[in-house]
Amino acid sequence: MTCIGFLSVAPVVEESMAPYVADAVAALDEFDVEYETTPMGTIVEADDSEELFAAAHAAHEAVGARSDRVETFLKIDDKRGVDRRASEKVTRVEAELGREARSDAPEGGN
Repeated sequence: MTCIGFLSVAPVVEESMAPYVADAVAALDEFDVEYETTPMGTIVEADDSEELFAAAHAAHEAVGARSDRVETFLKIDDKRGVDRRASEKVTRVEAELGREARSDAPEGGN
């Protein structure tokens, strides 16, 4: 997979966004993408930008089905000709650091 996106879909509401985010994440299951949800958004991997856009649109619409106002942010890294996973990008940073890329990582190792 070569097209990696960071997707954040959120309703403009005062209550918890968890049910809306769950709808957005569930919508991704209808597409040939892999994803990992984080506290601030979802990393989505697809073979191409067309599939990534389609999945992001479906997530946007899923939230819009329960909310009058939806804000969606999609950042795309489309490195064509290279088949690199999102996890490999993190691994390369960790190799440079010599440790996990997180604040609670033990000194000097993964």
